[in-house]
Amino acid sequence: MSTKVCIGQFAGSHGVRGLVKLRSFTGDPKAVVAYGPLTDESGRRTFKVSLNGTVKDLWLARVEGIATREQAQDLAGVRLYVDRAALPDTGDEDEFYHADLIGLRAETTGGEPFGTVLAIYDFGGGDVLEIRTEAGATELLPFTKACVPVVDVHGGRVVVDPPAVVEARPDGKGEEESEP
Repeated sequence: MSTKVCIGQFAGSHGVRGLVKLRSFTGDPKAVVAYGPLTDESGRRTFKVSLNGTVKDLWLARVEGIATREQAQDLAGVRLYVDRAALPDTGDEDEFYHADLIGLRAETTGGEPFGTVLAIYDFGGGDVLEIRTEAGATELLPFTKACVPVVDVHGGRVVVDPPAVVEARPDGKGEEESEP
């Protein structure tokens, strides 16, 4: 399991006195500063952050050591992480952090080994699991109940039911298309 979880991201500067816009990825957006020290992805930079209000769907934040617009703008795009241990347990076996899925073994609905979860992505159309198969290939599966019917974090596994591949016909038309 991953030891760091991304819970926010700096989104640019606000004003001339060093305020930073911050996007929260936490269930309660204000909790982004409640889980202890925030670091960058490498863990080399630590940020002490306090919230000073909102603008649109972003927080306005004061970051210790940042006093100018230029310094604030230099933070744009920096993702903020906390140790997974700092986050509360979900209290529900059907709720989990995406970071908890990384490294879980994937098996088919028939119990056969399928691979290992490498990553989870959100390209805008819903979450996608990246799985390194037993054969060494990489598979992307929609993270839906239909394709991933079981998530058993405590058991160290996910059960996958990959969709059947729809092959194109030789004339280039998909099977769902019909002649007019």
